[in-house]
Amino acid sequence: MTSLHPSARRVLDLIRDSGRPPFEAMTPAEARVAYAAARQVLQPEPPAVAEWRDLSCPGPGPGGAVRLRLYRGLGAGAGPQPCLLFLHGGGWVVGDLDSHDQLCRELANRLAAVVVAVDYRLAPEHPFPAAAEDAAAALRFVAGQAGALGIDAARIAVGGDSAGGNIAAALCLMARDGQAPMPMFQMLFYPVTDLAAESPAYGRFIEGYVLNAASMRWFIGHYVPDPAARADWRASPARAGSLSGLPPAFVMTAGHDPLSDEGIAYARRLEAEGVPVSHLHVSDQIHGFLTLGKAIPASAVTLGQAAAALRLAWEG
Repeated sequence: MTSLHPSARRVLDLIRDSGRPPFEAMTPAEARVAYAAARQVLQPEPPAVAEWRDLSCPGPGPGGAVRLRLYRGLGAGAGPQPCLLFLHGGGWVVGDLDSHDQLCRELANRLAAVVVAVDYRLAPEHPFPAAAEDAAAALRFVAGQAGALGIDAARIAVGGDSAGGNIAAALCLMARDGQAPMPMFQMLFYPVTDLAAESPAYGRFIEGYVLNAASMRWFIGHYVPDPAARADWRASPARAGSLSGLPPAFVMTAGHDPLSDEGIAYARRLEAEGVPVSHLHVSDQIHGFLTLGKAIPASAVTLGQAAAALRLAWEG
């Protein structure tokens, strides 16, 4: 296994020295506070964008609405622009519009396009399939209201990091099967693809990491408490009978991550089943490094590569 990059090692040392307990030692409420506090230390300042505004769309939940945040990047033209529907990470338990505000702004500017972030319902208060249902509602809304939002309906992509990558992958499967509008691209950053949590990587990353095997199982237990339901492809996209007919993909995996093996396997399976794939493996980085850009310069480099892949798809 490739050595850990010194910048990632410094982040892990900082978290260890802070005395922050691992996720699995906290309640969901405590984990949300700790996750938000880390953002102040490890994220760069959010860049300015041409426009941003909070929205909502009809949703299936008790409140009847899903919160959204629209960003129009610097350099985006006046007419309808391509759009990336983005699902934040956080193990389906932590994270929100604010936790990924900097990342979405950065993507909007690098893409010179529109990014719409989705504030889906979190577990354990709202277990599976609430997050996937909210994401599908958001995709239907963005596609249906594209003209009013200044979006090109023919160039809508979906993406997300970690749990958000899981939801984005599931959205593409739902769309292929007629349950949502079909995105033209999927951008998956170190995605969760199989909730069985049995890949060899789970044995390599047991402790000392931002995300380890125990914390990942803690997240899974809150999101899908019924073990039998974890085989549902909406929770575990890798369990789908077929991946053919899905939109082209950019898949990024990190070497020091319990999700690395399943992400690599998913990229390879997409390719084997006829889906065009660009797979970037950042072998010396940790899970979550894209939202640690103040401390890890590789974050900006990787976002640039992902944005270039999506721009190429939009132009092609």
